[in-house]
Order: sequence, then structure tokens, then C-alpha cells
Amino acid sequence: MSTFFKCIKEEAWIITSLFFVFLIGCNTVEEKAETPEEIFAVLDKVYKADLDSCISFAEALQHSSTQKDIEQQFLNARTYFKKIEPILSFVDVENYETLNQPNLLQVEEEDATNIKISEPQGFQVLEEIIFADTLDIVQLQAKAEFVASRLKLIRTNTKLTGYKPYHFLWMVRNAIVRVAFTGITGFDSPVLANSLDEAKQVYGSLQKYLIHFEPIFADSEIYKAWQEEINATVEALSGDFDTFDRFHFIKDHTHKQVELWNQTVKDWQVEFPLELALKNDAANLFSAEAYNMKFFSSRFAPEIDEQTVALGEQLFYDTNLSLGKGLNCGSCHQPALAFTDGKAKSIGRNGMELERNSPTLTYAAFQKGFFFDKRAGNLEGQIVNVVKSEMEFHTDMDYITQAVKNNKNYQKSFQQVFKDSISERNIRSALATYVRSLAPFNSKFDRNIKGEEATFTEEEVLGANLFLGKAACATCHFPPFFNGTVPPRFKETELESLGVPATAANDRIDTDPGRWNVFGTEEKRHFFKTSTVRNIALTAPYMHNGVYKTLEEVMDFYNVGGGQGLGLDVPLQTLPPDSLNLTEAEVQAIIAFMKTLTDQQIGALTAKVE
Repeated sequence: MSTFFKCIKEEAWIITSLFFVFLIGCNTVEEKAETPEEIFAVLDKVYKADLDSCISFAEALQHSSTQKDIEQQFLNARTYFKKIEPILSFVDVENYETLNQPNLLQVEEEDATNIKISEPQGFQVLEEIIFADTLDIVQLQAKAEFVASRLKLIRTNTKLTGYKPYHFLWMVRNAIVRVAFTGITGFDSPVLANSLDEAKQVYGSLQKYLIHFEPIFADSEIYKAWQEEINATVEALSGDFDTFDRFHFIKDHTHKQVELWNQTVKDWQVEFPLELALKNDAANLFSAEAYNMKFFSSRFAPEIDEQTVALGEQLFYDTNLSLGKGLNCGSCHQPALAFTDGKAKSIGRNGMELERNSPTLTYAAFQKGFFFDKRAGNLEGQIVNVVKSEMEFHTDMDYITQAVKNNKNYQKSFQQVFKDSISERNIRSALATYVRSLAPFNSKFDRNIKGEEATFTEEEVLGANLFLGKAACATCHFPPFFNGTVPPRFKETELESLGVPATAANDRIDTDPGRWNVFGTEEKRHFFKTSTVRNIALTAPYMHNGVYKTLEEVMDFYNVGGGQGLGLDVPLQTLPPDSLNLTEAEVQAIIAFMKTLTDQQIGALTAKVE
């Protein structure tokens, strides 16, 4: 086929696709719906019209040949993907995450016999292919075909019939949290950093959906407030990605929307059948009371109350529980150091140096996976690992249970707390509950973002905005916990390969294989859990091996692009290897911000090491 006729054919395809989208838009009937059932029926049509547009542009992408057309069809498809994101991410989260996953090798490790490794797919992958220095057209077409096919599958299998108002409210709140905590950070727009415009598309859809729910508002002023707030939010989502004021966006808009959401729950008289990670009555996003601890805990975990915490604290500092009676949990987790120990690598039994740095226990509850390699699934499991470790307690739970039973003071406490006798499970539950209590959310940052005080300096605001934007810190350290637990579902805590060096000379990679130790998966060698940066001013030295003594050294490591940026061989590095190009003033601003994450007090019953 001649180049001329090929171009004509491709142009015809694009025009046909655009006409198809136009027809879909024209045929979206603004139906009058008054009952929830009728509203969801209309919502289904609105959603599928946008989904059809997304499919059409994804198909057009496969048939585009010029760089300009390819870029335009991608941007069109991506725009409609963001339009459908609020609903798609709720009704079919697995397919949503497949279509929005980072351009990294995907590894699923159920157990040693069930390890799945797959190539990444979706819009982030397409973005990196299309806007690379050299375009791989074959790879582009294959990835675009996958996207179009998956979208068609979603189209076939998705129906909103049977959904209730509480489903819609959850969907809206998830969208609000996702924009604030990942959307505006550049998390899923790795090359273009088109996050602000994409957030506008999300809010445009929320506004469009809310219009159909107007009949069920008893108080029309709440509906009006939603429309005004969304208009103000879209207006606020303007400007340059690097200079956008994320701190005040969350403070002034995200929290206003959470407040409106709670008002809407009361106005609609909604009763929720259960609670997700974020409680149904959460007043803001930076409070211990906002999160459902049962969601983050093991099945039989008790409530966090004063008696259980006090018992767990007593066990935490009891040296009688270790063989030889030389250690307690506080030996490596000291309150004054945000429950770390100030050493590069902790010192265990008989002065033996442990293999890794002692991580903070603050906010440890808000993780899905424990230890740097996530070898334990919950805090109770982590406790067992420490007890059995030859370099730490070097014993077993039977020994500890007997040691506790031998102490008459414990007998009364366990009866009061658990209404039961001393047992292995109750011991682990008490210890885990104490650790779960170490999340006060009372740092200077928390107080300012919640509007309780206005003491943030210009440098701290700049640092917060750099952390949440240009410096890309928040694409791994997600608010509100500032660890690797991904909002808004909070069901996964990420592992990353950063290329951490063995020494501060940055001349060779650390030999610790990290996650590889768990199942021997080569694709997870040198992967480590993303820890929280809350209380980071107290937790030096840093990284899993304590290689860096100062936050300045840590920032230099990230600023040059991690291990690869240092010239080390890190084949599966998840951190972009390019320099962040942060100035010295910007680095200092980020450090100033991170210091505002230091809690005033850690735990209502913070103890001293005895």
C-alpha cells in the first residue's frame, strides 16, 4: 500500500472513531431519575458512554502512525480513562489496577510454589513507550491492543444495577482520597506529569454523577455546596506541576470534601454494612480515629484500649521473656528515638550485630507486611519471628508463655484484659496492640494540615509541596502514613529496589538480597519494604543497612537517581535513575518538611527503657 493511501486510511479511521464518540455523546440521554435504582441505571449509561470513548481512542491508537497522531490518541484515551476512573476503580479494581500499573515487572508471590511474573500493561506503560526518545511501534501496538481488549472486557462485564447509595458514597470518597494522595503527586503519570489536568477529569466525572443524585438530597444546600466546591477544586487544579500547592489543596479542598461527604451520609440517612480501611465517620484523613484498625490487624486482634496497651507495654519491656534475660523489645526500639535504637544495625543477644537497621515502630500498624523483606504478614507473626531468632530472643513462645505465667502480677492483668488465662495468643495480642497504639498523628504537619494551627513556615510549605510533587517522594511514601501502603484501598505495602549502597562512599551495592530471602524469587533481589518517614528526624541512621547518618546524605542519594544514578548495577531498580535536579535550597526545604512529621508524643503511655 502506498504511503498516501496508508495515510488516507489511517485518517479515515481517526475520523470514524471521533464520529463514533460524537454519536455516543449525543445519545447520552439526560434521563430524569428519582429513585436510587433509576439513578444507577442512568449512571450506568453515562459511565459506559465514557468507557466507549476510551475504547474508541485506544483502538485508534493502534492504527496511528505519525508521532503527533499517536500522542493525541493516547492523550484522548487517557483522558477518558480518568473520566471513568471513579467508577472503574471501585467496581472492577483488579482490571483498573492492571490498566494503571507502573511500567515495572509484575511479581506476585502467594507462596514458594505459586509465583507469577508478568510484563506490565496499561496506560503508564504506553506513556513511557510513546514519549521515549525512540518509538517502538511494534511494542506500542501490542500494548494498545491489550488496553483496548481489556476495556472491551470491562464493558461487557460491568453493570451498576444492584448498587446502593452507600456504594456511590464509597466510590466518591475513594476518588477524593486517590486524587489527594496519589493523583496530584505524579504517581500514575510518570513522564508527562499530567496529574493536575487528569485530576480535573476525575472531578468533572464526580460532578456529572452527583447531578443525577440531586433528587435524593433532602437538604438542597448540601448539593449546592458540592457543586460549588467541585467548581472551586477544578479551578484550583491549575498551574505548573512543579509549583502546584498540594499542601493547601489538601488542607482547603480535600478536607472540605470529606466534610461534605459526611454531611451527605447524614442527609441521605445512609447505613453502611461494614467499614473499609477509612472509617465511615472519618472527619479528616490525618487522625488515628479516621482509620479502621481491624482492617490493618490480624483477625483476632483486640480493641486498642488503655488496659490492653498498658499490658502490652509491660511485656514490651520485660527482659524475662528473652533467653538469658538480657533483651526486651525496647532494647532495639527506644521511645526517645521513635522506637529505633540509633545504630546502623541493631545489637542482639550476646552483643551480636543483626543483619539490618532497626525500623521505627511508629505507624507500624498501617502496613501489609512486616520486616524489611515483608516475611511476616502481621505484627503477631513478627513477634514470633523475633522470639525464635537465634540472634534476638533465641527461644520460643512456650518459654515466653511460661515466663509470663510465673509472674503473679501478669495473672490478674490478663484476666482483666482478655477475660481469659495467660496464653500464647493473648501475649502476642497484647504486644501487638501496644505497637498499634504508637500512631498519634499529632506532629506539626498533622496539626497544620488539619487546620488546628497555622505554624508552617514558607520553607516547610515548600518542602511539603516538593515532597508531594517535583521530588516524587510521595510516589513511594504515600500520605497519610508516609510509608509504602498505597491509598485509597490501603491493601498493599510496596517493596522497592533502590540500589542502596554498602557504604556511604557509594561505591558498591549492598549485598543484602532483601525479599529474595523469602521465596528465592530472583526478580525480587534487593527489594525492601518502603518504611514510613514519619518521625524520621529521630530515626537515624537510615536505609535498611543504616548506611546514611544524615537526611542530607539520604536526599543526595535520591537526588542523583538512586543506585543506578550512582553508576551501580541495579537491573530492576524501581526508582527512576534520572536526577531530580533539586537545588540545595529545595533539599533543605524537604528536610525541613520531614522534620515536621515528628510527633509531639508517641503513645499515650510512652514508657522509658528500664
